[in-house]
Amino acid sequence: MLMDAAQYRDSLRGYAPRVFVEGQAVACVADEPLLAPGINGIGVCYDFAHRPEHAVLMTARQGTSGKTVNRMTHIDETSTDLLYKLEAVRLLCRESGCAQRYLVHDAANGLFQATRRADLEHGTDYHARFLNYLHGVQERDLTFAICMTDAKGDRSKRPGQQANADCYVHISERRPDGIVIRGTKAIVTGAPYVHELMVMPCRTMVPEDAAFAVCCAVPVDAEGVTIVSRRAGRPGEAAAKFSAKYGQSVAAVIFDDVFVPWDRVFMAGETEEAGFLTTSYATHHRHSCIAARAGFGDLLIGAGALMIEANGLDPERHGHIRDTMVDLIKIVEGFFACGVAASVYGAKDPSGNIMPDAVFSNIGKLLLATQIYDMHRLAHTVSGGLVVALPGPDEDHNPETAASLAAVLGGRPDIPSSQRAEVARFIEDLTVSNQAGWYSVISLHGGGSPEAMKREIWRNYPVAEKAAVVERLLDRGLLDEGRRVSKQPGRCCATGCDVPEPAALPVAAE
Repeated sequence: MLMDAAQYRDSLRGYAPRVFVEGQAVACVADEPLLAPGINGIGVCYDFAHRPEHAVLMTARQGTSGKTVNRMTHIDETSTDLLYKLEAVRLLCRESGCAQRYLVHDAANGLFQATRRADLEHGTDYHARFLNYLHGVQERDLTFAICMTDAKGDRSKRPGQQANADCYVHISERRPDGIVIRGTKAIVTGAPYVHELMVMPCRTMVPEDAAFAVCCAVPVDAEGVTIVSRRAGRPGEAAAKFSAKYGQSVAAVIFDDVFVPWDRVFMAGETEEAGFLTTSYATHHRHSCIAARAGFGDLLIGAGALMIEANGLDPERHGHIRDTMVDLIKIVEGFFACGVAASVYGAKDPSGNIMPDAVFSNIGKLLLATQIYDMHRLAHTVSGGLVVALPGPDEDHNPETAASLAAVLGGRPDIPSSQRAEVARFIEDLTVSNQAGWYSVISLHGGGSPEAMKREIWRNYPVAEKAAVVERLLDRGLLDEGRRVSKQPGRCCATGCDVPEPAALPVAAE
């Protein structure tokens, strides 16, 4: 079954999670105004799967079941799957800012790989358990939130060294029928308005951290789960031309002795495989983040073009405006091109799915993480100062000022000042509001810090291969081709270049 947005919202009424938003308990998530923009954002993922024009991107045939599923829950099998997922996420995020549900896709693909690896190494049956769980998620078209980033406590200490073990989610008890987990996950996107919570390790582990190497699925309203959340977007604010409708909440999720039956446990103490799960999920997620921020970039490019038009400028005649727009386009399409390359050069995993190329995925994510602020700056440049000076929406209906402001705040005579103001407030919402600042930080740190991406690039990039190419060109190749005799020590002789014989001294005349 493929749900639509209305069915998704209604399905949330079947759950009763313990949720707090801005210090207040939430009686019903589906009816909470402070969470509505987040529910709307995920709802786009559901609705677009029913649009015929988006069917190729938004749905897929699941190879392990033969059923048609939402692309956001699909296990990728080919480079085409990766490309379609990339395009689907960009499509969703240009509509909603951040679709959120692509996290399900990224975790599912990482888990598909990691559980298979754990089975081969330890003789477990995690892969079958996960596949059974995933088929249930696909059949019911559920959404789960990724509980990955732990509170972490003292960052200089490993999980097993923390004074307060609950800084990391860990197994506190093993029972014949399952495990009991405790601890806190600190950055969980969309946690209040999902059906399930997927608990995952957030770092590499050593044997002493075995209790913290846990991965399991928990119903959002399981006993012992508390969700402390931010509001989603800027609901109810008249100036929020975008984020009053679409946004996302991020929550801390506290697990207080939560029981998880074995059929929902996909890792329990396998430290090496926990580290692999962390990095494989990160690669899939960074690949998706590239598309998500490209969709956000589409909004900035479109708003910039409308603002230029409303201001009465012509990029064909005003070169500085054209150059600024090209710089914005270059950034957005530059990091998106890395996502395309990561798809094309994806590698088949032994588990059967396909992994985006790690180097291109991390380069693309690093580019967007560090250039999100440049994207804002360029949008500000082309939009002009009205974004800063425009009075709030209440003045639009003030009989004392509205007419005077409308007369002087217009641009092109054929474009009403009200339309110019709408575009300016849209850009304000995307780039200088509190929500815009939040999007910048999540772009910088979401999916891992820039330092984490740099490590992955260095770890996966074939530097030695490049060095060997230069070494061959400088020495071996030219020697083999007979065009040059090397005098480098160790190549042609033990001492390197021959010491020239001293010139014969002239014989003195007698």
